[in-house]
This record gives sequence, C-alpha cells and structure tokens, in this order.
Amino acid sequence: MSNNSGGGYWINESIKDDQFDDLYTIGPELGRGTNSIVNKCTSCLTGEAWAVKTVNKRAQKHCRGEVVKEIGLLLRLSHPNLIRLKEVFETPTKLQLVLALAKGGELFDSIETRGTYTEKEAAHIMRDILEAVQYMHKNGVTHRNIKPENLLLEDLKDIPKIKLTDFGLAVIQEKDVQMNMVCSSPDYSAPEMLHGIPYTEAVDLWSCGVIAFVLLAGYEPFLDLNGETYKRVMKVDYTFDERACPEISENAKDFIRKMLQKDPKKRMSAAAALNHPWVKGKAAKNTHLLQTQESIKDFNARRKFKSLTHCAMLGAWITRDMPDEETT
Repeated sequence: MSNNSGGGYWINESIKDDQFDDLYTIGPELGRGTNSIVNKCTSCLTGEAWAVKTVNKRAQKHCRGEVVKEIGLLLRLSHPNLIRLKEVFETPTKLQLVLALAKGGELFDSIETRGTYTEKEAAHIMRDILEAVQYMHKNGVTHRNIKPENLLLEDLKDIPKIKLTDFGLAVIQEKDVQMNMVCSSPDYSAPEMLHGIPYTEAVDLWSCGVIAFVLLAGYEPFLDLNGETYKRVMKVDYTFDERACPEISENAKDFIRKMLQKDPKKRMSAAAALNHPWVKGKAAKNTHLLQTQESIKDFNARRKFKSLTHCAMLGAWITRDMPDEETT
C-alpha cells in the first residue's frame, strides 16, 4: 500500500503510465476542505460521472500516515452503503482520488428541502447507516467520525441509498491494541472517547444514536450554547423536548435510549440495532415531521457556519507553519 521508494510517491497503487488528465475531464467544484477540493469529473472513455478528491500533499505532509491509511481502507472495503474508491493518481505535489459520485449531496440538506419527511424515512436512513457500520465492524474497522457531513445520498430518488464517507480517522481494530484517541466532534463523540480512556467499535454506535436523535428532533441532543456540550455528553444529559418534536414515537425514543448508553457494553451492537422494531420500520410512524424539518434548517445553518470557521482557523494555522517554498 504505502510506497517508501524514491520519486516522492506515497501510494503504490497510484504509480501508473496514464495520469488523471489523460483519462478524465475535470468538472465543477462540489465541495472543499482545508487541504482538499472535490470536483465532479467525467471518464473520457465511458462518459460516466465520478467525483475526484484532490489532496494537496504539501499541506498534508504532517499527516501523511492518515492519508495513506484512508486510501488503504477505501481500497479494502466494498459495500453498497460506503463510498467506493475507483482509483488513485499521484504527482509529486498532489493525490487525486476518483470516487463514486454521490449525486444526491448531503443527507441533511436533502431532508430540509423534501416535501414530506416521516419517521419511516428516518428509520430507513438509519438502516442504511447501520448496514455500513455492521459491515465495517465485521471487517475490523471502526470509523470514529460518523457525523452529518459524512452522510451522502447516492442519487435524487425519493428513497435514495445512504453512503458513508471520510475514512481519515478510521482505524483497523487489532488484537491487544487499544484505541484512545479523541477523533470526532464532541457532539457525536461517545463519553469514553471524550474521557480519553480505551474504547471499542461501540463509539460508532453512540454516533449513530446521536444521528438518529437529530433525524427525529432536528437538533443535537447535547447541544449547549454556553459551551457545555462536553459535560452534557459525559452525563448523558439529553431530553426529548415535546414542544420541539411532539411527533416522535415511543419506539423511536426506545431505540435512541438503547444507543445512547453511557456504558458501551450496554449499547446495542450494529446487529442488535438492525433488529430493533423501529429500524425495521414496523414501529415507525408515517406522520409528517413538520417541526423537525423546520428545526433541521437551523441545524444545517449552524453546522455549516461551524465548519467554515474551523476550516478557516485550521487553514491559517497550517499556512503559518509551512516553510516558505515555491509550489508547483
């Protein structure tokens, strides 16, 4: 996987006779992070649309290992609910990852603009996410960063398939090797992760519980405008506000309670969660969640502002610490 030979290449699989521009036509920008840009691209051979994530190697050299690991996991994993990596191209200054194009965009953006939105749809969404999580865990992989920005839609159908993306913080669980690094945002991190103690793949199920709460209530369960989110997570301090989300069924609440267990051993596994009556759709209500949909508009605005602020601060930090050298 990793290439330690000369030539400045990071990825063995990226060494090819043809370069990206020989095989693809670059299209419009779809999104960007601190050190990467995602564009739509089209295969010159088939005309098929893909996404290409271009990573600035100079900006990412301080975390080369994480980039190589993410690509390795994407090449290893294959599931209908995971974004597929088709191939990798590399030059001395950049990496280009050709990925399946999620034509439906971000999940929560889609919910905001839907004509109707029900618990049954939320249960279907959770089923897709949990199918991906169960597959990863069976293959010894813990994602560690399940959050709204990493949940995409395959297309614009009425009931699209969910695609989980961003494996930059994922890890292969090895026997006798403990995980204890804080990875995700506090809003989606399990108490044991925030506490800095060894944890298991159960942290992904906590994140799924938070996602389920947002899908049904339209806001984060541990949101605290006074900056006390960490304390609320550690205390598992959340409530179902009947004024904000009066339509949520008792079965849905039961599912969330069993996911947001402070003791990871009491938390449902992905397999158990998939067997919950609410996730199966048998106990999910078909009532339009109008108030939830309105709350998700505020939720989307809040998280995007936070993301832009974080990217700007991180970009300034990286630029400050870079040596002054000419880029190519």
